[in-house]
Amino acid sequence: MKYILAPSILAADFKELGKEIARTEENGAEYLHFDVMDGMFVPSISFGMPVLASIRNGTDQFMDAHLMVEEPIRYVEAFQKAGADQVTVHLEACKEVEETLQKIRELTMKVGLSICPDTEVSKLLPYLEMVDMVLIMSVHPGFGGQSFIPVSLDKIRELRAEISKTGREIDIQVDGGIYLHNVKEVLDAGANIIVAGSAVFRGDAGENTRRFMEILREYS
Repeated sequence: MKYILAPSILAADFKELGKEIARTEENGAEYLHFDVMDGMFVPSISFGMPVLASIRNGTDQFMDAHLMVEEPIRYVEAFQKAGADQVTVHLEACKEVEETLQKIRELTMKVGLSICPDTEVSKLLPYLEMVDMVLIMSVHPGFGGQSFIPVSLDKIRELRAEISKTGREIDIQVDGGIYLHNVKEVLDAGANIIVAGSAVFRGDAGENTRRFMEILREYS
């Protein structure tokens, strides 16, 4: 299993965005995480396809688009054209989950499916054969800087056990409230892709990335 850091640019200083991204890439972050919010599924509004497209040619990092939007199937093709390598949608936001996941696959992107803290892991199980990654939200989506919800560790363990039954290699990504002091708990529970926003971009993004990668490499 590969252990990956996915810095969330939502927490970056956009005046220095290119330099900040370069610092994460130089220090081992293979992914860039794009938290896309529409003001409907979550209260906040962030950014969309133009930001991803503008970054795409400036880095070799994997473009990881997390769509916190209502009926995300409407935007899947646009994100593919903008350069997304993976699109993750929320189970709670899709009227037709299977159709949405199939469309992502048809557009040759990796398929991600996410659940909010109040949604049980059991709701994901019918779709495990259709996805490459499951994203467990360890905070309520829509705002940065929240504290990690401890019960998320139980959900990660439960999900990893269910994935093991399938015989497939499915990534578990966790997003929300993860810092250097608690990332090992998340990894020990069974996650292998860590989203970190404030923990990377507050302070020296390069040094913060390097310190995360030191921990992740202990698990590789």
